[in-house]
Amino acid sequence: MDYHRLRMPDFDAIPRRDYLMAILSGALLALSFPSAGISIFAWVAFVPLLLACGRKDPRKAFRLGFVAGLTAYAGILYWITIVVTTYGKLPWIVSLGVLSMLVSYLALYPALTAYLVRRGEERGISLLISFPFIWVGLEYVRAFLVTGFPWASLGYTQYRTLPLIQIADVTGVYGLSFLIALANVVLYRIIRGFAAREPAPYPVKSAVFLIALLLATVAYGFKRLHVPENGAPFKVALIQGNIDQNVKWDPSFQEETVAIYERLSRKACAAGPADLLVWPESAAPFYFQDEARYASRIKDLTKELNTCAVVGSPAYENDGERLKYLNSAFLLSPWGDVIGRSDKIHLVPFGEYVPMAKLLPFVNKLVAGIGDFSPGAQIAALDTGKGRIGILVCFEGIFPELSRAYVQAGSRLLVNITNDAWFGRSSAPYQHLSMTVFRAVENRVPLVRAANTGITSIIDSKGHIRGMTPLFQEAVLNGEVRLGEGVTFYNRHGDIFAWGCLAVAAIVVVIAFRRKKL
Repeated sequence: MDYHRLRMPDFDAIPRRDYLMAILSGALLALSFPSAGISIFAWVAFVPLLLACGRKDPRKAFRLGFVAGLTAYAGILYWITIVVTTYGKLPWIVSLGVLSMLVSYLALYPALTAYLVRRGEERGISLLISFPFIWVGLEYVRAFLVTGFPWASLGYTQYRTLPLIQIADVTGVYGLSFLIALANVVLYRIIRGFAAREPAPYPVKSAVFLIALLLATVAYGFKRLHVPENGAPFKVALIQGNIDQNVKWDPSFQEETVAIYERLSRKACAAGPADLLVWPESAAPFYFQDEARYASRIKDLTKELNTCAVVGSPAYENDGERLKYLNSAFLLSPWGDVIGRSDKIHLVPFGEYVPMAKLLPFVNKLVAGIGDFSPGAQIAALDTGKGRIGILVCFEGIFPELSRAYVQAGSRLLVNITNDAWFGRSSAPYQHLSMTVFRAVENRVPLVRAANTGITSIIDSKGHIRGMTPLFQEAVLNGEVRLGEGVTFYNRHGDIFAWGCLAVAAIVVVIAFRRKKL
């Protein structure tokens, strides 16, 4: 092997190797997310890409960043093809087209990061400043642009590393993303120092700064982990019905569906009543508010078990102009009364509604349901009598601002009900779970989730996963959590850290595009 080819001055001369290194970066990034979950890969994933970009023209860096992004997001989001083919009933070639469009869009973010970083370097801006701030700034933009898709933010790779993720109650997930991006730059500079033909200063100061930052983060994490949870104990019973998506909305299967949930609920409460019984999203596949037969049975069940219950079911409202359909959760009292309802606010594009439907009349929803849903009108914390809860329906759990709003409204327990059946046996349910861990830590409240086919889990306010069920099995999960206080810097001030990163990134961009003085 010719080791001289690894030296920095040769990089522009070997484009094939550069592309391979960009692909390696994408592969390492994909493997750092669940279900492979090799979280340490995230700390080195960008090094090959940075080495490949070297001293290249920014446009070449853009192409390399795009290749890395294509590789990474194709590996992370491959399960989109399962959704499109199995439940959208579309051909494989169409599913690959849908995946390609989504992956290409997401790949623009690392591509733009690489481009802006190289532009900045040409104006004398250090990678230590440009790369972490631009990466986090664009990651934050991605969470809101085009309805928002904050799936697979870099910090989520560390959801199992509890001492590190405690900082999320200050910075949100973006603080972890920043640390990981910074670590990649420092490691890149160390390797470049060893590989360069000409003597180059080793990044001693930046390495010391990174180590100090990591030690401070870990020290804060251990301190938070040792703070006792003083909230009132709250017993939960979570039900995983494992209803096949192909029959879920079949009226002839309603009897069996309700019978399955009745049986599992009685099993979960056999040792004594829970403070809250939770069924998954759309567990009741009918309009609970006016379906006499099955709704009455469910109400009678809560009286029998003497427990409050959250039941996922579609709902509707007539606002005088049109009939609106809602993806909702009903809260039932131990006396069988409906004492609250929470409606899903952030809907899934093409899953629950078709964006720009008038312009795209040929596009149907991918996931079968009752009708095109409308977003809920308000955030509401529901009172169980023993504690107030905020209900996140399906992928609402990946949006930090929604969890924060529910806690600000008085919720001391977050309840995530979801139906991840349409992900199939893929890494998506594990990725979905990893993001909800951060919602608990950010707000210092426990989070419980009931999923139709899994993963059903209990997460405490420090991010411990206290229990989780296997995929595609009937299951019940009992546990006790401590109601949270819901008072954190993040909960009070939101994504101020991400906004700061975006502001610094904007300054870098201005400097990078400023004309050089003649």
